[in-house]
Amino acid sequence: MALEAVTDPEIPVVTIAELGILRDVQLDEDGSLVATITPTYSGCPAMEQIADDVSHALQAADVGAYRVRSVLSPAWTTDWITAEGQRKLRDFGIAPPAYVAEVDGARPIRLTRPAQGEHITCPQCGSHDTVLISAFGSTACKALYRCRACREPFDYFKPY
Repeated sequence: MALEAVTDPEIPVVTIAELGILRDVQLDEDGSLVATITPTYSGCPAMEQIADDVSHALQAADVGAYRVRSVLSPAWTTDWITAEGQRKLRDFGIAPPAYVAEVDGARPIRLTRPAQGEHITCPQCGSHDTVLISAFGSTACKALYRCRACREPFDYFKPY
């Protein structure tokens, strides 16, 4: 399908389907296609670009009548990132998030630093000897870490 090739404008190596931003594609009662997208967080500046990219992909595929619908509920979670998406993030140098459902004491949205003893794996060398440099990385949904083993900085996709 045409939408499976639409990439995230901030992380172009991963698709919006792999990130879980593309929530659903259905035919409406009138026969028009409805693509449903969910922002990674409310106010995500990339959503307008994502909606435009979805529209362009649907136009290029000549699907006829369509609508791009943005929904906030249920709220996006990093648990929706596919295994392939996690692999692509890691290969790109971004540490993928732990699954929120598997993080002990996790809440739907965490606005605090990782708990003491929570280890973020370096996507470059695989070491767990990492340190938080900044709670905010290249985008609001990422934090900046540095690996003490290979000394490389890297982004960590925060779990939500």
